[in-house]
Amino acid sequence: MPVDAETAYAKINLALHVRRRREDGYHDIETLFAFAQHGDQLQASLSDTLDLTIDGPFGSGLSTDDDNLVMQAANRLRAHFSITSGASIRLTKNLPIASGIGGGSADAAAAARLLNRLWDIQASEQELADILAPLGADIPACIFSRTSFGSGTGTALELRDDSNVPARHLLLVNPLQSVSTGAIFKAWDGQDKGPVARRDIWQAALSGRNDLETIAAGICPAITDILDVLARANPAMARMSGSGATCFALFADAEDLEAAISRLDPLWWSMGTQLR
Repeated sequence: MPVDAETAYAKINLALHVRRRREDGYHDIETLFAFAQHGDQLQASLSDTLDLTIDGPFGSGLSTDDDNLVMQAANRLRAHFSITSGASIRLTKNLPIASGIGGGSADAAAAARLLNRLWDIQASEQELADILAPLGADIPACIFSRTSFGSGTGTALELRDDSNVPARHLLLVNPLQSVSTGAIFKAWDGQDKGPVARRDIWQAALSGRNDLETIAAGICPAITDILDVLARANPAMARMSGSGATCFALFADAEDLEAAISRLDPLWWSMGTQLR
């Protein structure tokens, strides 16, 4: 049976500004999404039934039932497009769980792109994003997996030209400690510190911030330790991604990235890659 494959590209937030706590419990944000060239891996082949298997360094203990976002995405596509075919999906988890770099959202988005081809749905990326948006605020951005400006809950997207970003060598570092997105947003002080700059993407990133970084570091002090180590490696920029605990640094050349890796605590997880 022919097998198709897709990468669930790791997501980073070059900037993440929390603007308002909404009455529905969510938050209005402004963010600059960017994506790595690497991440989790998915494979799929046609089948009579729909099933999921998970392996990889971070696959242990994850549910393969309908509560998994990959299965939720698949079931949503089947229902929306009246698909009668099934699929055998294999997810290889290379990225830490609940780590602020897309995770399940990127997996669901990659599954949608993969099944869109496998089932010959021929839906546009925007259609897939609209269909899957109710499953998670990061999923639409992960469908496109290209640099974009996100607003509202993060689902209103404007694709942005990132050709002027001079530092494209990307280092991801996680202390292998998970933090609760819900708890971190709940602890936000409600102070709107201003919008993401609407100028070229690199200057907007450099002048931006992550409003959740200090909160997450209070819960997980290793975030501060990671950022301190990255800062000493002279990156073009270093910041926490999402609600943590993964931090990232961007470097102008691969040698600087490799030098930064040599400074890291060996107990931390890291991945050297590049921006897409």
